Amino acid sequence: MDLGIAGRKALVFGASKGMGRACAHRLSAEGVAVTIAARTEATLAAAAKEISEATGNPVHYVVADITKDEGRDAALAAVPAPDILINNADGAPPGDFRDWSPADWHRAIDLMMVGPIEMMRRTVDGMMERRWGRIVNIVSRSVKTPQLELGLSNGARSGLVGFSAGLARQTVRHGVTVNNLLPGVFATDAQRDHIRGMLHTTGKSFEELWEERGAKSVAGRYGEADEFGALCAFICSAHAGYICGQNILIDGAGYPGTY
Repeated sequence: MDLGIAGRKALVFGASKGMGRACAHRLSAEGVAVTIAARTEATLAAAAKEISEATGNPVHYVVADITKDEGRDAALAAVPAPDILINNADGAPPGDFRDWSPADWHRAIDLMMVGPIEMMRRTVDGMMERRWGRIVNIVSRSVKTPQLELGLSNGARSGLVGFSAGLARQTVRHGVTVNNLLPGVFATDAQRDHIRGMLHTTGKSFEELWEERGAKSVAGRYGEADEFGALCAFICSAHAGYICGQNILIDGAGYPGTY
């Protein structure tokens, strides 16, 4: 299927690895002019080179921290008028909420809520003026199935989802969609970091926990980043203009509810 977005411009945060990188790869393969953003130049440069070589389309990169004004400025200096914005940020490590200070909460909110909202604030009016735009926030299934040890992520990401719901109702008539993707357990570096954070409370090895977590998934396996990238590319496509204000699970049927 031709997604009808060749020639569009995309800015993809958190795209040096994992699901963000998979989204960038899929968009580039569709002929989108992709710029990837993250905090570490070495991994960004490697990702841009590898995606460019794989898709045959040049991918650019910009070192940018979504939590800081100067990072958001740098991203928009590289792509002043993106047609597609993918907001993606690392989650906070698991822990006991009794140990979290207000500063911990503020860092989590800056990373997973305020940073993405600021990027939407800076780009959505231009998209509406041009009568076309796609905003996708990579969130987590934890906003629907919260885990106590992930409280920093649950709280901050839920705030982003709530804000996005209101924004989406204002943009869709102008050709701009706003949606959230809610991944479950995927075989990514972020998942490995999450499991490492659980080692001290379980007494098990990383290998044991990794195999156990994948096997206990309803699908019997981890999701692959490319599967996520494919969904993201479709949500950004010309065919998805009537999909707006949605929280779309991609978790191998892990969510236990009907709705």
